[in-house]
Amino acid sequence: MRDVLGEIRTWYAAGEMFGLATVVDTFRSAPRPPGASMAVSAGGEAVGSVSGGCVEGAVYELAREVMKTGRPVLRRYGVSDDDAFAVGLTCGGLLDVLVEPVGPATFPEFADVAASVERHEPVAVATTVAGPRRIGTRRVVWPDRAAGSLGLDRLDAAVDDDVRGMLAQGITGVRRYGPDGERRRDELSVFVHSFAPPPRMLVFGAIDFAAAVARIGRFLGYHVTVCDARPVFATAKRFPEADEVVVTWPHRFLADTEVDERTVICVLTHDPKFDVPLLEVALRTPAGYIGAMGSRRTHDDRLKRLLEAGVTEDEIARLRSPIGLDLGARTPEETAVSIAAELIRLRWGGSGHPLSETDGRIHGG
Repeated sequence: MRDVLGEIRTWYAAGEMFGLATVVDTFRSAPRPPGASMAVSAGGEAVGSVSGGCVEGAVYELAREVMKTGRPVLRRYGVSDDDAFAVGLTCGGLLDVLVEPVGPATFPEFADVAASVERHEPVAVATTVAGPRRIGTRRVVWPDRAAGSLGLDRLDAAVDDDVRGMLAQGITGVRRYGPDGERRRDELSVFVHSFAPPPRMLVFGAIDFAAAVARIGRFLGYHVTVCDARPVFATAKRFPEADEVVVTWPHRFLADTEVDERTVICVLTHDPKFDVPLLEVALRTPAGYIGAMGSRRTHDDRLKRLLEAGVTEDEIARLRSPIGLDLGARTPEETAVSIAAELIRLRWGGSGHPLSETDGRIHGG
């Protein structure tokens, strides 16, 4: 829903009903992940995508039907039948799509959800999608409060606990319960759509490579910060794609910055007086990715300095240096692509090999 939020907020504010289709579960090589959304306005305008084009036409018609009936529908789309010209996924995957009517009367909490998403405040929407209770019943959960109900206090309490755990990790997916919230049963399926704040990308070193990395980081959905101690180089004008530009010593900034498992740290300074103190701090944070730019010679010298500074072998093992995948990159833009490729590979567990040289499913999971 995040990708279509701008448009559907306008429709909602105007008091219009619209159809919202959301991928709630996928199997095999499905093209879009859970949470991918497509919306259809009362006037027939469509925004977003649930399958990259495979089943959008069928979902569009279903959304228009749902707006007329006012009843949400869960529909499974599988492999297309070429002989019958049936709609489906040519990739061979399966996806479950919830299509629901949304408007001020059917989803009174939507404005609060949209406002939280806009402010990067964590919020999740839990919706029943299958089972003994009515499909489309919603509960909205924030870290400190909740609104709406799935129909039973005991079920609400169980879902609230699970959703807050998922929200803390930025996880979107289906959770299953008994009809009264029993965790050891699975008759009731609840789709949890988490809107966690975007993960952070911290880019150190105000150089041309950093501008390219900031640009592609923003494109990938990170909240990007560029940091450098030199005010003449660390300016908003030089880094228009960054969410913020900070002028201070990198290691001091990082020591005072909140870092979690989703945080990406890119050290592009390749200057010992900057990167060694910075990496001492970085390698002792829970950051999910720590990469440093430089030649093989720079890397060897950096490792020696880090060991002399008391950084352990286990801590150094977390460092990805030289940064990025081996794509033969030369320019700042190409180097940024190689770094992005490594981030994507780590996120989804890809091999990094050409797909033409691999077997099995393209999309894991």
